[in-house]
Amino acid sequence: MAGRAGFWGNRWVRMPLGFLATSAASVLAFHAGQDIAAVIFGKGTAEAASIAVPAKASGPVPTPALARADDGPFVVKSILPIHEPIRFGKFHWDESRAPAEGPLVVTVDLTARVISVFRAGHEIGAAAILKGYGDKPTPTGIFPITEKDADHVSNIYDAPMPYMMRLTNDGVSIHGSKVEKGYATNGCIGVPDAFAAKLFKLAKLGDKVIITDGKKMTIGDPILPGNHAG
Repeated sequence: MAGRAGFWGNRWVRMPLGFLATSAASVLAFHAGQDIAAVIFGKGTAEAASIAVPAKASGPVPTPALARADDGPFVVKSILPIHEPIRFGKFHWDESRAPAEGPLVVTVDLTARVISVFRAGHEIGAAAILKGYGDKPTPTGIFPITEKDADHVSNIYDAPMPYMMRLTNDGVSIHGSKVEKGYATNGCIGVPDAFAAKLFKLAKLGDKVIITDGKKMTIGDPILPGNHAG
């Protein structure tokens, strides 16, 4: 259910688990809501760490190891080419770079106010979100989807929650919502109805949803930590 609040978003890659960018060119545009967020992003890009080279090297300087972009289904392999802020109520969806089947992982960046959907490591969807504030914040962590109900109605707020995908026992869910500037939820992740319908169709019980608060991710980085990737 949505209530009043306010803002925007930027789309730059916000990582679900604190890994450094390996190169400026591979910086994920992790998406964003609006105003302070511009797709899962902030208003800047991650900077690649510099490598100190001795003035007089006695031999060849070793090349730093980079994460391979093909190391399994839970590594970022590609992101959607989104080059502008994602407006509230808008979303991007393109499955052409991803295989027809593969593990699904959803990431949410609360700072950027953006949700991203990955299949087999390829980003296939991104949208601006509504989130909770104050005494009803959206929690961070890794949550499996435990229930799906396309026609759910909140028994607490008596409000429709179409394409509901439950994450917590106390009712925090991803669901369709009127995603507009100035609105918030009671802790849920509100997404445009059409986006919710697409995600609902693909998501299965047990699929992981990673909710972070401003962390960054680059191509080649793990989407899920090792003990959750499976």
